[in-house]
This record gives sequence, structure tokens and C-alpha cells, in this order.
Amino acid sequence: MKITGFETFMANAGLRNYLFVRLRTDTGLTGVGEASLEWQEKTVQTICHEWVEGRVLGCDPFDIEFVIGGMIRDQYQGGSTVMTAISGVEMAMWDLVGKSCNLPLYRLLGGRYHSKIPAYANGWYGGAQTPKEYAERAREVIALGYRALKFDPFGTAWKDLSREEGEAAVDLVAAVREAVGPRVELMIEFHGRLSLKSAEEMIGKLEHFAPFWCEEPVAPENLDLLAEVKRQSRSPIAAGERLYTQADFYRLTMLRAVDVVQMDPAHCGGILASKKIAGMAAAQDISVAPHCSIGPVALAACLHFDISTPNFIIQEAFA
Repeated sequence: MKITGFETFMANAGLRNYLFVRLRTDTGLTGVGEASLEWQEKTVQTICHEWVEGRVLGCDPFDIEFVIGGMIRDQYQGGSTVMTAISGVEMAMWDLVGKSCNLPLYRLLGGRYHSKIPAYANGWYGGAQTPKEYAERAREVIALGYRALKFDPFGTAWKDLSREEGEAAVDLVAAVREAVGPRVELMIEFHGRLSLKSAEEMIGKLEHFAPFWCEEPVAPENLDLLAEVKRQSRSPIAAGERLYTQADFYRLTMLRAVDVVQMDPAHCGGILASKKIAGMAAAQDISVAPHCSIGPVALAACLHFDISTPNFIIQEAFA
């Protein structure tokens, strides 16, 4: 079986666009992947056709290590754009493999380990500003059946929070905790915007609300700072969505800079790369919870990863 066709499709999804990749083979099978990169899909689409397409046509879709490894080796510049393009193709190759074998993908990734896939809601608080509005939105999400929520209470804060900004964040978290009760898990998103000092102070102030984790409290590329935050924090720390190479994740896990690794299969090289990263994390007794803030194909890839990965704990889903 050889790949003979390469197509991309852009779809508007309201908040953002989704970019899908479809591979065709000489046997008539097609495989679909997703190469969405938040608000940068046209750029990814360009590199898909200018560079990735020529590296994929004529290849056997079963040769994932050879094809994807070769692109990661040769892409030179690195970063989210090219890694997203490569990841989307990797998903499509796995789709072809699963269809060719007539098996669901998780059966080819080690089989079922978990019987259920817990999920947490994100994207539910858009437009909310006051504690009352956050609380109302949180109740709506719980009514859908979610038992875990993620949200960013910091607005557009940057580095050092003022007293007023800190108090406002605490009020928002307090309102959500009161609205959902003690048995619903809360993930607090920092989006990597705070300084070390502000991050440590805010995590301390939020401990009272028992967060399931505090996410990206400092700049995601500064793993030494992240490790320092974790050493000082009594709340679990999560990060990893903005790391793109196995070397980055190796350092993240070796530093034990997080309690939860959040690789994004749509950006870190794909499904197989995510399994390797999960193995690195498992060796350090670190859990994994794949990041997924984009479309349905990326989420489907995450679900196959989740059910077959022992140290998986919970999956992100946009409500």
C-alpha cells in the first residue's frame, strides 16, 4: 500500500478554524488527521503542501517511524507550525493502518487498559467576567455530566499581579468552587503568564480550593522555573502543551517539573510520539493528561491514546 494523494481541508468552527489532512492510497483507503494550530491554520496548511506533502507521497503508511522520524529529523527550524503539520499526517497514517487492519487504533497501541475515560470541560467560560457569571456557567457544565472543569481566572494578567488582580482571581475560583461543590475537580489555568513570585503566591492562595492541578503557572519553555514552582507548591502542577520535541519532554520529566504531563498529540509529533512521552513520564511516576483544544479528529486520536495508556488520568474536552 502506498500513499498517492494528499489533501487539506479548512473548516470554520466559530471560535477558530480546523485544518484536516486526508491521505489517499493506491488501495482506495483514505486516512484523516488533524493539523489545527490555534489561529494559525493557514500557515500550517502552507507548510503541509510546500514541504510535508512531498515527503509523504509514495510512502507506505505503515512506515510511521521512518516517515515521521525523517521529517522531524529534517525539519530544521522546529516549533509548533511544522510539528503540527507533521503530527496531522502522522494521525492520518495511523488511520490508514487501523483501516487496513480492520481494527480500532487503540488495539494497535497496546490494547485497552482503561474501561472509562474521565474528561474535564474547557472553553465553557468564554464571555463570563464576574464571579456570578462564572458560577452560572459552571453549573451549566456540571448539568451536562462533567465532574471536572478547567478555567483561567487571571484575565490578561502578565508577570506580576497587582493586589486587585490577585483578589479578583481568588473571588472567581471561590465562586466556581461554591457553585459546583467539593466533589467536582477544578483545574486552574495560568497560561504561562505569571512570574515565579506571583505564580507561587497565587498557587498558595488557591490551595484552599483544592485544585486538581495548576496549569502552566510560568512560561512553558522555562522548565527550571517550572521545577522551582513545583518544589514550592503543595498543589499539583501540570504543563507540556507548548513543548514540541521528545528532548523537551525528556528534560521536563527528568527535572520532575510537573505532576501531570500534558503533551498534545496534534503538536508534539503525533500519537506514537505521545506514547513515547507517556513512557518517559511513567518512569518518573508522573501521570499524563493529553491537551486537546482543537477539533474532533485530534480528540479522537487522544481517546485512542488515553484508553491504551496506563498512566493516563483525564482528557480535556471543549464543552
